[in-house]
Amino acid sequence: MNGWWVVLPDTEAAAALAARLRHDKSDEGASNCLRHASGRPWLVGRRVDGRMLAVQAGATRLALSGRFTVSPEELRRKAARARSAQEVEQAVAGLAGSCHVLASVDGSVWARGTASAACRVFTARVDGVPVAASDADVLAELVGSAPDMEMLAARLLEPGVSWAALGGRTMWQGVHAVRPDEALIWPRDGSGRTVRWWCPPEPVLPLGEAAQAVRAALLEAVDTCTAGGGTVSADLSGGLDSTSLCFLAARGDTALVTARWEGVDARNDDAAWAAQAARELPEATHLVVGRGETPDWFAGLGSLRLAAQEPGPWTRDVAKLDDLLRRVHARGSRLHMGGGGGDELFTPAPSHWIDALTQHPGLVLKRARRQRLDWRVSRWAMLRALTARRGYHRWLLEAADHLTAPHTHGPADHLGWQPVPRMPAWASPQAARSARDVLREAAEHCPEPLAPQRGLHAVLHQVREGGNTVRLINKSLPGPDLALPYTDDAVVAAALSVRPWEAAAPGRFKPLLTTAMAGIVPEQILGRTTKGQYCADFYRALDRQRGKISTLLDGSLLAEAGLIDPDRLRRVAHSHASIADLAPLMSTVGCEIWLRSQERTPHHLTSTLTGAMP
Repeated sequence: MNGWWVVLPDTEAAAALAARLRHDKSDEGASNCLRHASGRPWLVGRRVDGRMLAVQAGATRLALSGRFTVSPEELRRKAARARSAQEVEQAVAGLAGSCHVLASVDGSVWARGTASAACRVFTARVDGVPVAASDADVLAELVGSAPDMEMLAARLLEPGVSWAALGGRTMWQGVHAVRPDEALIWPRDGSGRTVRWWCPPEPVLPLGEAAQAVRAALLEAVDTCTAGGGTVSADLSGGLDSTSLCFLAARGDTALVTARWEGVDARNDDAAWAAQAARELPEATHLVVGRGETPDWFAGLGSLRLAAQEPGPWTRDVAKLDDLLRRVHARGSRLHMGGGGGDELFTPAPSHWIDALTQHPGLVLKRARRQRLDWRVSRWAMLRALTARRGYHRWLLEAADHLTAPHTHGPADHLGWQPVPRMPAWASPQAARSARDVLREAAEHCPEPLAPQRGLHAVLHQVREGGNTVRLINKSLPGPDLALPYTDDAVVAAALSVRPWEAAAPGRFKPLLTTAMAGIVPEQILGRTTKGQYCADFYRALDRQRGKISTLLDGSLLAEAGLIDPDRLRRVAHSHASIADLAPLMSTVGCEIWLRSQERTPHHLTSTLTGAMP
């Protein structure tokens, strides 16, 4: 998906900028221009067939960009209800799918993405004119901005911080991100502000009631993928999340292709569960890619260049994912569904114990006692973590102060607001200082958590990272779009509405999802209680691709910029470390590939940060 758009205020200066934009981007198809009621340009960009719908009603212009099923007539009726920009969200309430909502109401602008960050909004000032866009790199090109090397240093953190969840700084100097749960609103003169358009639900519904909401939301989410007929495809790994999507997709008239690749570990029972599900879907075409037919993780990294707007650890998967998308495209698929987001939504974070402690102390202490044995921590360490009451702002500041401290792997790592970030062992002191500054700035910019409850905050942190990742993948890879229905806002809201202690009942595997899918997915499949592991695939890929990783580190731009010690990184990459110890490798590789993909000279990059390593 290579569509993009730029939103402009209703001013004469913006009209001149639109002319420049259409000229500079003419080779990218920037011929589409929608106008304010005044006749001045409002929305300029490259439209993708079926991905944008625009209507007008009086002085109101309303556009959707993304995945949706609403008809032009219905959207026009919704547009007629919005008498001001502030009323747009109320007018479009209940839309299924995942899309931007853009409006001009008598020259006042409204623009927002999705709460899951699968669709985002970015802002900048170009020649003094406030501009919003679907993509940060589009604005970076207009502004002529350089990469923000301090943000790049912060991207080395592992576990990573979801910058998509927080908004604010981007990978480009002078380009800012609107927080996913906020909308941009401009009066006619372009003097803008952001307002909250989405809030997480209170987690108060009983399991059965929340499951009904999840079922309804998933039905609509998958319908937005299958609407329009033709052929769609979906992962059928054998896991409950992807399997549920396959059975939902099989309900309609759309032709379905399922796909999975074989793992190398014979003890991984995903294959058996996938085969059982395939037998229950006789009308679908089932594609199984053999062990020797699919690329390894890490394959092709030495020469990989991606038109990605920001780095991410998902670059490890690029060759394998690209191969899969090409295979399903060859079988006619126009859209591919994945089960990403399901684990995050239907496996409540342990931090919900802190939220529930005062209301259900006996239940929390019982479950914490069982978990304490698995984590191998003392009773007092667990009790201290359960009774910690530091706010999110303080948590961010403390995390910034301890970026180079050893991992404690204690209960506080699991029961905090989100996973505690650390700099990798090969990061330079300058990189650590830069990452610390970025985190402290984030604490000031975003002092409030994503939700009042720690458990919901932790889930939203992960969901937004997943939503942003699928957005980046769709911008970077050819082939059919990748859709993650579990990151649709309606699905997220429905899943978050459950009482988390009911969704995390011991002895039951994802009870919220299995209850929601009863009668759609066969009962014996819903009874699965195991989860496939791919550690053997990871180590096999790492062993076979070490040379490519070493090639990537030769002449490392991260090293030239003073961010890493490549020799130390090589030693770790060639060691027999655990997956947990190697996890930072994926983030670092993603940063190196992103940096190499930018059309900048090493001298320009090095001068952006001082304090290069000796």
